[in-house]
Amino acid sequence: QVQLEESGGGLVQAGGSLRLSCTASGRTFSSYAMGWFRQAPGKEREFVAGIHWSGGNTYYADSVKGRFTIDRDNAKNTVYLQMNSLISEDTAVYYCAANSRFPTAIVTGSRLYDYWGQGTQVTVSS
Repeated sequence: QVQLEESGGGLVQAGGSLRLSCTASGRTFSSYAMGWFRQAPGKEREFVAGIHWSGGNTYYADSVKGRFTIDRDNAKNTVYLQMNSLISEDTAVYYCAANSRFPTAIVTGSRLYDYWGQGTQVTVSS
């Protein structure tokens, strides 16, 4: 088992930045590929960004490409999501997730992730 806890959400004006963190405890963090997802009210959960277990490969949804950056520090058991140039459409609850079955791949389907955090709210005011 691995436990995930997100932090860093909040209220920000459009054009601003936030940095989300997700800290893992339990089994070896570096064994997992990690992903960030988000869910806005009335919408399905959607993939935002993913990172290979080593941090060598990353992948982004088109909607955030060029604005968001995912990275990880395996020594700190933490994955980050740097969000710049935020827009109102980025408002959502953001979740981090761990994928143990395909650590060398970046998968976008939420059902392929084994462990989830509780989420952190990001609200962008226009």
